[in-house]
Amino acid sequence: MKRIIPLLICSLLGACRTSRMETTAIIKVLETESASWRNRDSATHADCWYIQPYSSVLVSTTDGKTLDIPATAMITASPERMGNGGSAVNSQYKISVQGKSAWVSHHEESTDKDGKKSYSYEIRMLEKINGQWKLVGQSIHMLK
Repeated sequence: MKRIIPLLICSLLGACRTSRMETTAIIKVLETESASWRNRDSATHADCWYIQPYSSVLVSTTDGKTLDIPATAMITASPERMGNGGSAVNSQYKISVQGKSAWVSHHEESTDKDGKKSYSYEIRMLEKINGQWKLVGQSIHMLK
């Protein structure tokens, strides 16, 4: 019994460390994806994604419309069709990692190059592909 307790503690600490490392890696992908869109860096943006047959991008707008954007647009967007500068700050992350799949929700405050702010609540789905977290889908809900 005395040997089992230290083994259990080490095992739990290792799981916590792995979970923290996974969470950090996932947040980095999300922040890179947001910044690359605004900076019109199509290569970096595409690298954040891994399109699967079930990939989906849904957007609900503040005027009540729902847009079903082809997920392939995330990896084929030309710089002219991407963001136009500015910045974004993500907050209130809620992350669930289950093996090689992750589900994330967060709030985003975007500021365009003229200082105008917009807000959204986002749900992101990621998968670990060849040891790296990649987005496979998202749902963006614009807020007033």
